[in-house]
Amino acid sequence: MEFHKAGVIGAGAWGTALAQVAARAGLSVTLQAREAEVVESIRARRVNEAFLPGVTLDERIAVTSDLADLADCDLILAVPPAQHMRATLQAFKPYAGAGLPIILCSKGVERGSLKLMTDVLAETLPDAAPAVLSGPSFAGEVARGLPAAVTLACKDVDLGEELMWTLSGPGFRPYLAGDLIGAEVGGAIKNVLAIACGLSEGRGLGRSAHAAIITRGFAEMTRVGVALGGEAETVAGLCGLGDLVLTCSSPQSRNMSLGLALGQGQSVEEALAGKRSVAEGYESAPAVRELSARLGVDTPICEGVAALLNGETTVDELIDNLLSRPLKAERI
Repeated sequence: MEFHKAGVIGAGAWGTALAQVAARAGLSVTLQAREAEVVESIRARRVNEAFLPGVTLDERIAVTSDLADLADCDLILAVPPAQHMRATLQAFKPYAGAGLPIILCSKGVERGSLKLMTDVLAETLPDAAPAVLSGPSFAGEVARGLPAAVTLACKDVDLGEELMWTLSGPGFRPYLAGDLIGAEVGGAIKNVLAIACGLSEGRGLGRSAHAAIITRGFAEMTRVGVALGGEAETVAGLCGLGDLVLTCSSPQSRNMSLGLALGQGQSVEEALAGKRSVAEGYESAPAVRELSARLGVDTPICEGVAALLNGETTVDELIDNLLSRPLKAERI
């Protein structure tokens, strides 16, 4: 099986960066953007000024606002915001042939249904061949060709290997996995935990507290992943621990920068004001909290972040609540 033409649905920063990856790998690429100004910007100046300024896009990337223009693609990378994945895939359904590989590249838990993106894909396009791409990767760095390694999860080993070789390049290294659930959970929950790390940074709690949040947050992530049927080994890889470390370590992360603003005293409304792209952790936190409760899994950091974002607690109360929890043995 060989792939020649890739469609990328969603022209935010990450979707645009993945279009660059696919073009560098030698594919003909059609990038679908919802915003007319993004289409105009790329066509006129080869730059996505709204979401990825400063990066000149490969000439092999065509841009469109019409999903119908992706009908002849033999590979799709789906990169809309997680909370819009269902509607986007439903809109794409008339153009998706049976067996079309769709790589899910958005990270989150759907609010209301509490479904992962693979569940959403199975319900909207049941004849598609699913895969998940997730890992430590800032869009601007990937778009510029700086080195990055990610997890590419696919149950069909032959298809997964072909996708891995198709997208790989000197600066982009996918590692193959068969556990889609583990790959998705890491990507979804790390965004919520990054908000917690931002809170700690904004309050000046120090590097020791930062390390504690990452480590105990990883335990929460692992518990949820295993409870959903994923493998702890997958969560310990690039798509889980790797992505968590990156997202919790730099204000480049929209999620950590949101937490940083909250920790410095801004309200949620002030921290989100003027942001073109909403942090996925803000959208996913309520669903992660609800999902954890449904599974009977203890996730105090994620639950505290969700409570803060919903106005149920303050930053100082959240910190006090976490530090006053009963002492116990350290375990996942």
